[in-house]
Amino acid sequence: MNDPNRDFNEVIRTIRKEDPRYARGAYYFLRQALDFSLKEMHHKGDLDKSNHLSGQQLLEGIRLYAIDQYGPMARSVLKYWGVSECRDFGNIVFNLVECRVLGKTDQDSPEDFNDGYHFKDAFDRPYLPKQKPTIKRPSLR
Repeated sequence: MNDPNRDFNEVIRTIRKEDPRYARGAYYFLRQALDFSLKEMHHKGDLDKSNHLSGQQLLEGIRLYAIDQYGPMARSVLKYWGVSECRDFGNIVFNLVECRVLGKTDQDSPEDFNDGYHFKDAFDRPYLPKQKPTIKRPSLR
């Protein structure tokens, strides 16, 4: 009986021999974030029959999933895994594409992940306190 996790472990081990930039956790996280993104898009009715997500759609799903799983620690966890910008997710995706774990269309490329979000804004801003408007009080002189 084939264990899909064991096969995925082997794929990650092979990838990391060639490209050690990203920790194992980043690959598992990406796979879970992809599943999360597909479910969210399907639920919203935004997914076509191909079940294909664009780089930007996947990035948004990754952002939401990271916040859901790690809250205010999301950016720190990703950084620990070697992921500090959206392009890193593109590299991970295309490492998995090269190993035939994920598919792609002829139009897909790692550059699709270049114009994502800034990690500080995406992962820290939701947890920053809302600024109260400053009230200008008249001088008592």
